Amino acid sequence: MKRALLLCLLLLACPAQALKLVVWDNEMQTKVGAGESSGNRFNVQFVKDYSGPVKVIFSQSADERAKGLFPGLQSSYDGLLRNGQLTLDTEPAAKGRSSAAVQNAPLGGALLPSNQTLSRFLQQYKLNVVGTPNSQLVDPDFGLPDFKLSGK
Repeated sequence: MKRALLLCLLLLACPAQALKLVVWDNEMQTKVGAGESSGNRFNVQFVKDYSGPVKVIFSQSADERAKGLFPGLQSSYDGLLRNGQLTLDTEPAAKGRSSAAVQNAPLGGALLPSNQTLSRFLQQYKLNVVGTPNSQLVDPDFGLPDFKLSGK
């Protein structure tokens, strides 16, 4: 009994792996955003004033994949970054959709039902998106503007 309790406590104390996100411009030339999970928060940052179609790349550890922590998560999605809002095209292009459909989405929301904001998309994994997209501090790990969470 004590061993089982000790094992549970050790597992709870081990740091969880983080789901990571990198957002590239449509030509995959420039990083325009990045994010990482920490607990149930998903901290995200975007390059100031970038608007346009993007490629969204998620990465998870082999351990996370083996445990099935993010079921159904694809490694990449087409998307649109506009006014600091990231929208993902969650329907695969193989079903006749292209990034052009995402690019033509209106400013105020998704044109097609398969378009979801990053916040709504990550809710299915119990992650809450936080961040300030218009900060100007440099993060050397991503080469992007950094952000500070309120209260830190």
